[in-house]
Parts: sequence; structure tokens; C-alpha cells
Amino acid sequence: MEDKYISTKLFINGSWVNSIKNETIDINNPATGDLIGTVSHAGIEDLDLALDSAQRGFLTWKKLSAFERSKIMRKAAEILKSRTKYIAELMTIESGKPIADAEIELGMGIDQIEWFAEEGRRAYGRIIPSRSKIVNQFVFKEPVGVVAAFTPWNWPVQQTARKIAPALAAGCSIIVKGPEETPTSTAEFVKAFDEAGIPKGTLNLVFGIPSEISKYLIPHPIVKKVTFTGSTQVGKQLMSLAGLHMKKVTMELGGHSPAIICEDANIETAVNVLVGTKFRNAGQICISPSRFLVHKKIYEKFLNLFVENVRLIKVGNGLEDDIKMGPLIHERRLLSVESLVKDAVDKGANVVTGGKRIGNKGYFFEPTVLTDVHKDSNLMNEEPFGPLAPILSFNDIDDAVDEANRLEYGLAAYVYTKNLKLAQELGANIESGQISINHHGLGLVENPFGGVKGSGIGSEMGAEGIEPYLNVKFISQTA
Repeated sequence: MEDKYISTKLFINGSWVNSIKNETIDINNPATGDLIGTVSHAGIEDLDLALDSAQRGFLTWKKLSAFERSKIMRKAAEILKSRTKYIAELMTIESGKPIADAEIELGMGIDQIEWFAEEGRRAYGRIIPSRSKIVNQFVFKEPVGVVAAFTPWNWPVQQTARKIAPALAAGCSIIVKGPEETPTSTAEFVKAFDEAGIPKGTLNLVFGIPSEISKYLIPHPIVKKVTFTGSTQVGKQLMSLAGLHMKKVTMELGGHSPAIICEDANIETAVNVLVGTKFRNAGQICISPSRFLVHKKIYEKFLNLFVENVRLIKVGNGLEDDIKMGPLIHERRLLSVESLVKDAVDKGANVVTGGKRIGNKGYFFEPTVLTDVHKDSNLMNEEPFGPLAPILSFNDIDDAVDEANRLEYGLAAYVYTKNLKLAQELGANIESGQISINHHGLGLVENPFGGVKGSGIGSEMGAEGIEPYLNVKFISQTA
């Protein structure tokens, strides 16, 4: 399959083109470290073409009825369904994730298209009863205009869908700055919309140096809305830049998600769900549980069962059979994970299992469980974004809540308890945009997805997902 990997171009004004300067960025397979292709590197001249294209595309797309826009989006979804296996294989080659996970991700992206194709048809305005018999009061919802979207490498299709689907459903055009590490699966996703008949310029895809592209697109007067998924540090910078120019923003940023396992929890259920959630995509997920807080009375039993399950995880090339965890995305991530483990151990942590790189080819790291991790360790304060599970004990539930709320992050949290009253209290007291209790129930398109505090602003998906792409206009009218 790797010999079928196609170098990726830019998509501007309905055509796949090389950058004007013919500059490219190398793409490597994280499972081997080998060079597998290139992606076009957009310069300012290319961005100008994309901006002009998106503005003209917006003027065309917004005039189509919501019904017509929905038909094109649904056709794109059907095209993607027919290519699931092919696109999933490309995604595995460039991202490292197991093929089964890649297929699930593509299915999630298709869900997003189909959901927002319907939401766009139901983006209702309203009539407000007037105080005067001769006055009519109307509320209309109109597309904001051209959207600049910045998407991450860890979910190249699903995250791109989160930006494209609501924007198109609302009647906006969009420029997507795709992930340079995983460009081909993103490009295949965009290609489906082109083949479905979306007007030229409505959807554009560029790649390049992220800081250069964001600094040019965000302040540009053509861009009216910015949406970004990535780290808290970068998100704060982009939000500040957008604020200087009064741009609407949606920011889905980093997380350091606590998982609280109470004294009465079903330990087997908690372990099965949390191990699967923690090590999916090698822990490179923003809502991955990353601080495990376990009641002292069940701590040893939970730890032993957790470690037993972790040691069963088969790590390898995602194209091979029965692989449950692939490599990290690149050497920088590998070095970062190694540094987190070393710092934790230097400060007294015990590595129960894992803790080392696997081999010297590709960027594989062992699924790792640590105990006795000091709260001053970098692992307990920085988003780990890797296959690391620090497991701590608590005796008082208030202490667990304090630890859960200690950091600036507030994207996701997990709770396991059979006590309904306690579940409700924890749901109310944990500072997080999303909390899943006794199962993993996050990330479905019908539900809002977003964080609080340093984990972002605004919600994607759900009924809330289309609102950031709409302006509210009020008209008061009399004869």
C-alpha cells in the first residue's frame, strides 16, 4: 500500500495545484521513519489565491438553499463511504494508527457531514411578538462568511470534518490549513466534496508552516471566522491575534483529563474502558484520560488489573493484523514522552510497566503505567499526549476533585461510581466541558464537544456546532 501513497497538492478554486514556488514538505511513515512522499508548501501568493477564491465561493454558496447545500454534502458522504478502506489505509500509513481505528475515524467524519447536512436545513430564525400592532420583528441567521480553519494531525479526517461540515451547512466558504504530517487522508476527504459538485472556491485546502499561514490568514479582512484545534499554548496566541481583528473564534484546545475511580466503582468496567481510551492512537488524543485518581480501598486491585490489561496491548505497524496501538507521530513526540518519563522517575515515580522506546525503527513507545508520581512532575502538569498512565490514590473524594480541578485544563473528565448522588455531585463539581460517567460517551456528533478554562472556547458538534458559523440579524419593520 505504501507504494500507492500519493504526494499531496493544494486545493484552490476547485483545482489541485502545486504551490507557486513549487516548495514541498517531506512526509514520513511514523511506523518506519521512511520518507513516503511530499506535500505542497503554500506561500503568501498561494494564500492570496485561496482567499480570493474563498470570497467568490462564498458569494455563490450562500445563495444556494439549505436544501441544495444539504444534497451536495450528503453526496460527499456517500462518496467517502465507498472509499473507506482506501482512505483508512492512507491514514494509517501517514499517522501510524491501527487500520481499524482509521476506519472508525472516517466513519465519524461521515457522521459529521450527514448530521450538519440536516442541521443546516434547520438553522431557523424566528418572529418576535411585537409591542405594537403595526411592527413586525424578525430574527434571521446568516452565514458569517469566509472561515479559516486549522486542523491537527492526530485526527486528520474527523477534525477536518468538524470544521468543514458546520461551515458548509451554514452557508460559509472555508480555507482549511490541513496537517502537514497527515495530508493525504485530509486531501481525500476534501476531494469527495469536489466530486460531489461543490462550487469552485467554496472549499480550499492549503498546507505549509502553521505560524506563517495563521499570521497571514487570521488578520486578513476576507476572513470572518477562525476555528482551531490544537495545543493551549498555540490556541492562546491565535485567539489573541483574532481578538485584535474582532474575528469570531472557536478554540478546541489541550486537555489533561482526570479519571476518578470511586470506592464503589465497577473495577472491571472501569479498567476495560479506560485502558482502551487511554492508549487509543498511542494516547495522542486531546480527551485521553491522563491522570488516574483511584480510591485507596480499591487501588491495588485496580492497578493490578489495569497493568494486566496494558501488557496485553499489541504494538506495531497499524497495517498489520491485531495491532491495538501504533507509533507516535514523529521523533519530536517520542523525545517528549521519553522526557516526561525521565522527569517523573527522577522525582520519585515508579514505572510499573513500559517506560521505554520500542526498537530503533519508527517511533514506537511502550504503553506505560507509573505510580508514586509527584504532583510537581511535568507529567502531572503538562498535557502528555502519549501512552503514559500515572495512577494515584486518594482517600477523600474532595481531594480527588481538588486534583481534577487543579490545572488550567478543562476539556474532559471521567468518573466511575455506582452512587447516583455522588455521580451527580462530581458532575457538578468537576470543572470540565465534558464528563463521562461509567462509560466512554464523548465525541458523538449529536453532542456538544468543547472545553472550559484553558481548554478552549465554544462548542463543536451537537445543536451548538453550527451557531458559531452564523450571524444573528434582527429586523424591525413597519409599513
